[in-house]
Amino acid sequence: MAQNKVLYSIGKFILRPAYKILYRYKVKNKGAIPAEGGVILASNHMSFADPVLLGLSEKRRLYFMAKQELFRNKFAAAVIRALGAFPVERGAGDGKALKTGEDILKEGNVMTIFLEGTRTKTGELLRPRSGCALVAQQMQLPVVPCCITKRNFKHKFSKTIIHFGDVLTPEQMGLTPDGGRRELKNATGIIMGEINKMREEDASELKKG
Repeated sequence: MAQNKVLYSIGKFILRPAYKILYRYKVKNKGAIPAEGGVILASNHMSFADPVLLGLSEKRRLYFMAKQELFRNKFAAAVIRALGAFPVERGAGDGKALKTGEDILKEGNVMTIFLEGTRTKTGELLRPRSGCALVAQQMQLPVVPCCITKRNFKHKFSKTIIHFGDVLTPEQMGLTPDGGRRELKNATGIIMGEINKMREEDASELKKG
């Protein structure tokens, strides 16, 4: 999948100062993502700003799934495609999107998947979906869990922590190439469990100031 490296770098350079001021974000465990090779970044989903916050927090370029509606405008579509986003058609199944994600991973890139499949409307974690574990199972690739925590969910521009967890290998998640649904359910629970641990730690830190 083509991604404009220059546009991506320029975008990060321009957006970083603004996001630092608006979100006062802090990155924890930076460098958790392996320096090279295909890896899945599994994150919770708090707001529309999440892809930018993740991209600014990680040295490697990230790829994202984005809802089909964002690609209706040709200019906007060209820009977000250049920045590594690709469309997901809601209600039509995610088979095509997963195939695109697999191709990205085969090329040795970082594929970002929002584990809950949609943004939370309450600030609480939602029930995780198994798409992330499915890709990790089929491709036998590691997952890096990540948690985005805001001090006050009701405030759009609230102090934020982006916390990268330690790498989870397929073995640690109990994923085998020929495993079934139970494996996927257990692995999904493990990933979300790590995200929840980080969330509790960071929520406590933000509460203290």
